[in-house]
Amino acid sequence: MAADDDFFVRFWGVRGSIASAGRDTVVYGGNTSSLEIRCGEHILLFDAGTGFRYLGNSLIKQAPFDADVFLTHTHLDHVVGLPFFVPAFNPVNKFRIWAGHLLPQHTIREVLGAMMTPPLFPVPLDIFRAAISFHDFHAGETIDPKPGVVVRTAALNHPNNATGYRIEYGGKSICYITDTEHKPDKPDPNVLNLMKDADIVIYDAMYTDETFRGREGWGHSTWQEGARLCDLAGAKTYVVFHHDPDHNDAFMDGVSAQVARLRPGGAAVAREGMVLRP
Repeated sequence: MAADDDFFVRFWGVRGSIASAGRDTVVYGGNTSSLEIRCGEHILLFDAGTGFRYLGNSLIKQAPFDADVFLTHTHLDHVVGLPFFVPAFNPVNKFRIWAGHLLPQHTIREVLGAMMTPPLFPVPLDIFRAAISFHDFHAGETIDPKPGVVVRTAALNHPNNATGYRIEYGGKSICYITDTEHKPDKPDPNVLNLMKDADIVIYDAMYTDETFRGREGWGHSTWQEGARLCDLAGAKTYVVFHHDPDHNDAFMDGVSAQVARLRPGGAAVAREGMVLRP
């Protein structure tokens, strides 16, 4: 496949809620949510958790570049890596930061600026030297960030709101649907529509069906529900994502074995450094 036609997702952070570095998480990784999606020459980045720092370090030698950063929401585990994203300090780079969950009460620039304000953080958002623009939209809108790239969006069921994404390029599709809570036996039509016939679906699978009980209202789903939704939507490859910080490598090995039996040839458990192509 020619580089201009390449379409892939690389995982830089796969953990939920809080980073969990240690000997028991080295296989799957302990960094929070951060994805890199390449659509030919176009760079799309999704969420800015602690994995975003490592993603930024990988991009340093590629400067100058122009990239879009799409945030599912602004809970700390999904944005805390932004102040440590080295390419944002280089004036030759350009970024557009997108968020679909804040209007009309807030804007993405306002919220990120509040995060980088003393005494929470020692330097302000304006310390960045790259050309950065901020774009708020309403979940449900379709965005065309680059020629040939279509980003469809949908509202998700999460405290303080969140946005799911479907990236389409070259006749293929990758869905990124994290931080959403399902209702048992009532599939979310927003999620199903976004997933429909997708090549890859990355889904919030923080809990199991058993541990989900008693955690209703916390804003997360289960790996079994992700499999059920992918089956209903006709999705090809299901990726278990947003791992509970208490789920160590041994636990995730067990999930990997179970989901492989449930969807043979059509499932994977996200781990840092993994690359998938539709």
